[in-house]
Amino acid sequence: MPAANEAKKETIDRLYSLIANEEDARVCKDIPEEACREVPRNFFLILASNVLTKLGDLLISPKTVLAWLMSAIGAPALVAWLVPIRESGSLVPQMVIAAWVRQKAVRKWFWTLGSFGQAVSVVGMAASVWFLESYPAGYGIIASLVLFSLARGFCSVSMKDVQGKCIPKTRRGRLSGLASTIGGSATVVLTALLFWERGDPGVAFYTLLLLLAAALWVIAGLLFANVEEYDGETGGGGNAITEAFRSLSLLRDDVPFRNFVITRALLLCSALAAPYFVVLAQQETDIGWMLGVFLLASSLASSLSASFWGWAADTSSRRVMIRGAAMSSGVCLLVATVALITGPDIGSVWFYPIAFFVLSIAHAGVRLGRKTYLVDMAGGNKRTDYTAVSNTVIGFLLLATGGLTALVSMVSEVAVILVLGLMGLAGMFSAVRLKEVTGD
Repeated sequence: MPAANEAKKETIDRLYSLIANEEDARVCKDIPEEACREVPRNFFLILASNVLTKLGDLLISPKTVLAWLMSAIGAPALVAWLVPIRESGSLVPQMVIAAWVRQKAVRKWFWTLGSFGQAVSVVGMAASVWFLESYPAGYGIIASLVLFSLARGFCSVSMKDVQGKCIPKTRRGRLSGLASTIGGSATVVLTALLFWERGDPGVAFYTLLLLLAAALWVIAGLLFANVEEYDGETGGGGNAITEAFRSLSLLRDDVPFRNFVITRALLLCSALAAPYFVVLAQQETDIGWMLGVFLLASSLASSLSASFWGWAADTSSRRVMIRGAAMSSGVCLLVATVALITGPDIGSVWFYPIAFFVLSIAHAGVRLGRKTYLVDMAGGNKRTDYTAVSNTVIGFLLLATGGLTALVSMVSEVAVILVLGLMGLAGMFSAVRLKEVTGD
């Protein structure tokens, strides 16, 4: 048995060397020496956990599966709450969550419990669909989604901290990129198998999808529990809410961090613009398989670009944000201009899916670049505080920006895309002002 374990360890080390280029002398930069020995094993455990949760996210996407379910069960008015709750619900309470998390020297258990919490919440959604009808079922889904988002908040705070303690600088970007590439490739296959030319599946089919997603989060949590995490800094032994609001002083006193939060807020354009591309496509054509095209475009964009963005982020996460912002702004302004000139009839059913594909590539760069930048710009408890404060602020800004785009959409969807394109342009210039942190 020891020989088998040794052979397994050698295989893991060899695979990690191929991915990470272990000849680089900076391999253990920014992590303790004892943690360095466990990097290969931790790398693949975190990678597998991330891939499984990305697959789970596909199966409960509020833009597709949950939206369809709300309409199917007769509660269409609740569709508008899905995306705001899914995104903001996990971000807004993170300062309080972080004040609790940072009191513990080992923080992987918060991610594990958060993953299990998401699984339980998804089972609650499936039960609501199966046992209830109409608006009672819809409210059950909404309540489960609130719990899901809160559990996701624990995962978000603890993941960056555990990754910062277990994975060295110059390896974190490629970990995230590889996870997105594998997850994106798997979702391409899954989308084709589950949705392509299936027509309109029944409620039972989507209930099984929810249960499958719950199983993925359980497995991910079990894998993450095996990460070898060494004790880190602790602090903030006082009341969690008091410590949370004290962390807000970072926005006032820490200029580099404040500039990062401003940049991240402006780069929300890449996430907010995507649904309006789909809306414009729906207005132009009612082809039934077009939803499958958008799902595949999103998955392909992630699988084809994430590793590239990840490796690039290990060189300069700042430049990745700049390039992602330039792409997202450019495609938004192009789509808005073309739509203004030609009107609703573009003349090609492929224009919006192709634009959506480019925007998805840009969003992958923006998302991966800002995650890597945040992990690299701070260490110790500061990393947890940075994550919590920025996520909480962005959560509130998402709600505010969502309200603003709702008002602008009363003019037209094209006006929303134009505003978001200009917002992305401002985000690009804001990213140029940031200092380099990857090579520190």
